[in-house]
Amino acid sequence: MNFSDLSRLWNDARIRRITIQVVLVALVVFCFWWLISNTSQNLDKLNKSIGFDFLSQNAGFQIAPTLGTWLFSYEVGQSTYWDVYLIGIINTLLVAVLGIIAATVIGFLVGIMRLSNNIIFRSFATVYIELLRNIPLLLQLFFWYFTVLRSLPDKRGKVDLIPGAVSVNLEGLFLPFPIWHSGAGFAGIILLIAVISALYMRAKSRSRQLMTGHPLAIWRITAGIFAAACLMIVVSVGIPMEWSQPTFIETGPILKQGFDKTTAIMIIPEMLAVWFALTLYTAAFIAENVRSGILAVSKGQTEAANALGLSTGQTLRLIVIPQAMRVIVPPLTSQYLNLTKNSSLAVAIAYPELVSIFAGTAMNQVGKEIEMFFMMMVVYLTFSLLTSAFMNWFNHRSKLVER
Repeated sequence: MNFSDLSRLWNDARIRRITIQVVLVALVVFCFWWLISNTSQNLDKLNKSIGFDFLSQNAGFQIAPTLGTWLFSYEVGQSTYWDVYLIGIINTLLVAVLGIIAATVIGFLVGIMRLSNNIIFRSFATVYIELLRNIPLLLQLFFWYFTVLRSLPDKRGKVDLIPGAVSVNLEGLFLPFPIWHSGAGFAGIILLIAVISALYMRAKSRSRQLMTGHPLAIWRITAGIFAAACLMIVVSVGIPMEWSQPTFIETGPILKQGFDKTTAIMIIPEMLAVWFALTLYTAAFIAENVRSGILAVSKGQTEAANALGLSTGQTLRLIVIPQAMRVIVPPLTSQYLNLTKNSSLAVAIAYPELVSIFAGTAMNQVGKEIEMFFMMMVVYLTFSLLTSAFMNWFNHRSKLVER
């Protein structure tokens, strides 16, 4: 085969495309082989092996009381590193979900406020967005933890947010603890039936509106359903739940002074700082997404709504926001993903999320770097894919349907 034959083969688009793909695949395979081989050799030099048997070993370090430690009944020396891994996942998921909910609410409010005709609302929203967007998240995290929360009274003092119910001090935020009595299961079933009935009536109302143009009075119907459900519960089993008020011990031995943790739900200050920082930081970006989405809706839509006699609130809720969602949702997905991944910065203040307790404390004890980082990457990848899948489904429902 001479040079002209090779040139003719290379000029064939199909052969050239296949050749390039084969070469690229070969390069990728070679890179993976080199990486695995090099890693294996380095592990042999360090007398290390790859395996996940360490997950069954007992963990010998303390974890701050959180939802994860409560769910898995964590005890030093008895719980395993697998429990530590699950606790880190739960704590990461908790702060991510709470942050997404709060950031969405605040972001929508601030984004709408920035378009307000009220100069006070508009100025506040502008200052909030420009200030928080341009300060690094880690600095905001340090501000909430070391400046705000560390200025609270120590364990022998308190600040009552709601007297007798919600208090806060240096140990954390103390909330009432629910105590369930007999009949709680029956009450839960009745409330579940009420929720299903309310959703059914809402769907029926939308169907009727599409057919006749006249929706049902859904809010009144929903209120009636839940009022009837509550009345049925009270008549049948009474009130199956009461709240245990946080007990504060002011006198006695110094070590026993402070809140009795068995009578209250305690949220540690590290979680509060992470939640505040993630929420307020992400809300500033969401607010800009909301503002851009609203501005993308034609002014003619607002003018037509005003001509029909709709109020400003009705115009925003029924006309503008539904059309703006097709512009808001795609960048909103990115902010949700960023918030979840940014939760790893909580390691800076020792909040017991996945990176802190699993890639930090646990890895220093067992030394399984490759396995642990692989397990963490799987968790964050799963969170991101699930969030993207849900938001893509929501975006598909909110996009405009052409006839």
